[in-house]
Amino acid sequence: MSFVDGAGDAVSVESLWRSSQGSRCESRSCQTRPVASKESSAQAHVTSEVGTQTEWEQDQRVLDVDLGPLLDYPDVGKFLEGVEEVMIRELQKNWRSRAFDDFEVSWEEQNPQVSCLHSLQYPDAVAERLQVTSVTWNSTGSVIACSYGRLGDGDWSTEKSYVCTWNLDRRGFNPNHPDVVLDVASSVMCLAFHPSRPSLLAGGLFNGEVLVWDTSRTDDPHIGRSGLSVDSHMDAVYQVRWLQEVPQSHRLQLLSVSSDGKILVWQMEKEGQLVLHNGFALVSQQMPSNSKVNKHGWGDAAVGVTCLSSSHFDPSVFVVGVEGGYLLKCSTAVQTAALTTVTSSIPLKAPAQFAFSPHGGPVYSVDCSPFHRNLFLSAGTDGHTHLYSMLQEKPLTSLQLSQKYLFSIQWSPVRPLVFAAASGEGELLLFDFGRSSQKPSLSIKQTANEKPVYCLEFNRTQTQLLAAGDGAGVVKIWQLSSDYTEQGAREMNLLDELAGAAAD
Repeated sequence: MSFVDGAGDAVSVESLWRSSQGSRCESRSCQTRPVASKESSAQAHVTSEVGTQTEWEQDQRVLDVDLGPLLDYPDVGKFLEGVEEVMIRELQKNWRSRAFDDFEVSWEEQNPQVSCLHSLQYPDAVAERLQVTSVTWNSTGSVIACSYGRLGDGDWSTEKSYVCTWNLDRRGFNPNHPDVVLDVASSVMCLAFHPSRPSLLAGGLFNGEVLVWDTSRTDDPHIGRSGLSVDSHMDAVYQVRWLQEVPQSHRLQLLSVSSDGKILVWQMEKEGQLVLHNGFALVSQQMPSNSKVNKHGWGDAAVGVTCLSSSHFDPSVFVVGVEGGYLLKCSTAVQTAALTTVTSSIPLKAPAQFAFSPHGGPVYSVDCSPFHRNLFLSAGTDGHTHLYSMLQEKPLTSLQLSQKYLFSIQWSPVRPLVFAAASGEGELLLFDFGRSSQKPSLSIKQTANEKPVYCLEFNRTQTQLLAAGDGAGVVKIWQLSSDYTEQGAREMNLLDELAGAAAD
């Protein structure tokens, strides 16, 4: 037998195992639930240590006693039963009481202090030993103006003086560097900012002139002048006051008073001139019948006017103080001609209608109450302040606030029972009728060497501020406490009771 190589056809055998396994394969899928995630942060709480004054004793014993029986006091129960009826009756009476009906709780923090915010001065005026003769706030309450002059001695008619203004809210405010300095040829006796136009300022001079400045104009602030003529004052102007603007009229009007006895109303013209619009004159022959002025001895002699205040309730009514110590109730509605030989371009009228009991010397300041139509205050050289009612001759009360002169007095614009006074002893006095009817509630020493305080004015916009000028040439801005700026619930009732004393 023999073997040989040979090639045959290929044979393939198909795997039954693979096919059997493949027929049993299934597709499966698996999905987990979504995992929620969140970012958060933690902040540690502020901690503080607290201690007590009680010291811990190491050897303390536990009192294992029932205190119940010891707290049962039969006598206390009997006492409470005995007073129960009285207590219930008093509680019911208090519940029916209306004593606290008008009481309002103030949750604001009270400021018990009165502090000096600023001491303003113009070094050139201080170097010349000039005095602050007047201060006034503008309508925004942020600008204070003062005039410099000399009230005690010197040749007033030829001595130069200044008018200075400071903006307390201005960045870079410097108490020794005024924002505006106006040079004036004659001593400035009084100032008044316009009640609604913050840059308009009026002033009265020792030589009898009345000037108006616009402090917003840097090139030439001077915009009005009365000049020296037959219509102008022949003596020092002691007060100027802006009048209410006439509806549909752009003409500004202001009033001036002088020791020459004339009360003049000026109107601003386009040419920068103040033209006489109306006028009054006080002469001894036409003083009210209840005054004790020697009418026959003085004849047509002028009665010098030193101060004036208009009623806040009737603009036609005003009160003036005169050199003889009298206070006169006057009216702008009078038609009686003044019996004077003084030359004037318009007829002057006699305004005086009623005289009040006089001070012991010239009256330097008068102010009508902004809260009551009949009340007004006065201050004079006798060191007294008088509270008057328009309805009677004698004062409701008379207070001696200084051993020297009282130069200025003014009601608070927000507290009906509060007023301030400036004394010749260098003090600024705050008086509150709600606390005492006999003595000031606060005396502030403005000057260290007892230089007189000549002028003051409350800020009607920022009511916590009070400005006062003194004989050392300094204007101090005082911040009043809440006691002097927040009106009490029954304050108006107490003011009515003060005024009611006139009818008793």
